[in-house]
Amino acid sequence: MPIRVLSANLIDQIAAGEVIERPASVVKELIENAFDAGARRIDVEIERAGLALIRVRDDGCGLDAADLALAIERHATSKIATLDDLEGIASFGFRGEALPSIGSVARLRIVSRDCASEHGSELAVEGGVRSAVAPAAHPVGTSVEVRDLFYNVPARRRFVRSDSTEFGHVLRQVERLALSEPAVAFRLRHNGREILDLPAADDCSGLEQRIDRILGAEFRSHALAIDDSAGALKLTGWLGLPVAARAQADLQFWFVNARAVRDRVLANAVRLGYRDVLYHGRHPAYLLYLTLDPRQIDVNAHPTKLELRFRDSRAVHDGVFRSVERALAHTRPAASAAGAAGAPHDQGTVSASAALPFSADSTGPGRFDAAAFGAGGSGASDFGARGFDDARIDGAQRDAPDGRLLHAAAASDAYARSSFGAARALAASEPEAAQQPLGIAIAQLHGLYILAQNSEGLILVDTHAAHERVIYEQLKLQYQGASPASQLLLEPLSVAAGEHEIDALLAESAQFDRVGFEIERHGPERLAVRRVPALLARTDIGALFAQLGRELTGEAGSHHLDGAANRILGAMACRAAIRGQRALSLGEMDALLRQMEQTERASQCNHGRPTWMRLSLRDIDQLFLRGR
Repeated sequence: MPIRVLSANLIDQIAAGEVIERPASVVKELIENAFDAGARRIDVEIERAGLALIRVRDDGCGLDAADLALAIERHATSKIATLDDLEGIASFGFRGEALPSIGSVARLRIVSRDCASEHGSELAVEGGVRSAVAPAAHPVGTSVEVRDLFYNVPARRRFVRSDSTEFGHVLRQVERLALSEPAVAFRLRHNGREILDLPAADDCSGLEQRIDRILGAEFRSHALAIDDSAGALKLTGWLGLPVAARAQADLQFWFVNARAVRDRVLANAVRLGYRDVLYHGRHPAYLLYLTLDPRQIDVNAHPTKLELRFRDSRAVHDGVFRSVERALAHTRPAASAAGAAGAPHDQGTVSASAALPFSADSTGPGRFDAAAFGAGGSGASDFGARGFDDARIDGAQRDAPDGRLLHAAAASDAYARSSFGAARALAASEPEAAQQPLGIAIAQLHGLYILAQNSEGLILVDTHAAHERVIYEQLKLQYQGASPASQLLLEPLSVAAGEHEIDALLAESAQFDRVGFEIERHGPERLAVRRVPALLARTDIGALFAQLGRELTGEAGSHHLDGAANRILGAMACRAAIRGQRALSLGEMDALLRQMEQTERASQCNHGRPTWMRLSLRDIDQLFLRGR
């Protein structure tokens, strides 16, 4: 077949294949044109999911007769004029391809009027054939009708899904665009039935109402508001709490300079921001708006403009990651949290030098450190002496059956007296209750959970998970600051592991040095540990390095911010934290509650599991049918 120049109509149909994928694509292009025209209200009406009719009417600046004739010419646009304009695009559209592409695969009719004209103008396109511009009655603004989409492209029509599926795409597209420009009022009708009616959101309250209407009221009630700046980057929006994570990534919205986008750099930055608080296999929900200089973005990456490129993707990634990480640091116990863990709290972070109130022995009996408890937070003076005495009695009488029974009886009586006294004190002091959202410890359940009460109800704390988070955050602070205290072993500890695991561990020797380890190879499949952090003096170091060796060998290709350091610190915290079936005194339990209230991200453990839950008095009353 000889080389030939394609017809204009065929060229338009080829281009339409890139821009017009389905009815939702037409809706997107027409609404974005309305945005660029300065519209304050947009009405969308569709029939048969958009295959029979798509009508978009706006109250924007409109077009005069001359511009209307040019609007359907390929690569005719008012958005850019020079290469310099292309490098700093601030408008939604700029290619000049949407209307010609739509006109080549549907029956297109445009009626528009600008404020300087006495009447509107009308133009029709059918199968690429254009009519002459004619006068028409129309208010200031533009109406675009698209009928019989893909009527002349049977191959494309066969790929269109059912009406319900296509309408779902249209609805999600309109909702996404309504979130991108909250100040614009929207109305969507399908087959004569009103689906959406969103008034313009001119203030914060209006924006919240729009978000609740589109994403559901539950989203904001389980989300953190974020408003952070890093240089030229500004990140605002809402981050779903870790406890509200979802099984699918179906509630994630990114807007860059108000443009709805799908971008791997941004998605990965958010994922890393959640890495310490999100349970494995779950996906965060978020609604985020990123604002930056348009010249730092290339939106000319794909005809649909859903994808973009950043001039400095590393700076954008790290800026977003740090902003998300800082916001999620406030997921700690708060008095205002209702029903579950994870509400924002703005108390200070735990000091890097704060001592842990428990011994590092993860298998032996609990030993309470009165000095450490004194630094653990408010409430120490009430329980410090009693906690120390309980621990001493427990240690002295642990091996004698009679002593154990005696201690159990004494402890039970002490629990009863202290819990009633604590409840009275807590109820009498509202400021103290606000400072202690986790309340006062009253008991331990099966050696696994702490039971505490505050003015609102009952608090249940997973002891190991909570202590693990406290240790982990302290280790991170020590890692970022001065070297932690370490202990030189009298004899090196020999750890057996696979040769590739030993290689992976030695590759991170600088990270191990920073946390207080000194390691070296002691043979092809042996690792010698000469120094250990003081915090882990009684931890099973062999098991710790075996675990880290397995994890580090599976880390190829991970991002630089998701490297070995956090894995090492997380594994150390898990090994050093209180193990199950460990008896604690009331003083020790209170010390842990106070440290949780001061520790960043304390509402989740390092693996993303919740550390505490609340049953309000109302919840408990309902369980017992009180008041019915």
